[in-house]
Amino acid sequence: MAYEINEQKKIGLGLIGFGIFFTFLGALLLFDRGLLALGNIFWLSGVAILLGWRSTWKLFTNRANYKGSVCFLLGLFFIFVRWPVVGIIFEIYSCIALFGGFWPSVKVFLYQIPVVGWIIQYPITRVESAD
Repeated sequence: MAYEINEQKKIGLGLIGFGIFFTFLGALLLFDRGLLALGNIFWLSGVAILLGWRSTWKLFTNRANYKGSVCFLLGLFFIFVRWPVVGIIFEIYSCIALFGGFWPSVKVFLYQIPVVGWIIQYPITRVESAD
C-alpha cells in the first residue's frame, strides 16, 4: 500500500489535526494569541513526527525553501509579540511556499477517501487547468 500509516504517523497526523483545530479556534476567537501559539506548536511537532526529524530539518533548511521558513518563523514571532493577524498572514504564505510541491500528492490521496473523493470529483468542485 502506498500510504501505509504506522503508529508514529498516526500520532503525527493527530498533532497536525490538533494544530489546525487550535489555530482555527484561535482565529475564530478574535485571534487569541495563546490558542494560535498552541496550534503552531502542535502543528510543527506533528510535521516533525510525521516526516521525521531529519526530513523536517531538511525541509526547513533547504535553500529553495528559505522564504517559507523565514516567513514561518516571522509568523511565530509576530504571534508571540501580540500581532496575531500579521503572524497568521505570514504563516499562510509560509505553508503555501513550503508545502506547495505536495499538493499533487494530497490531491491523489483525497480522491481515495470515500466521501471526500466523491465530492471533489464533481465537475462543480473540480478545478481544471486552462491549457
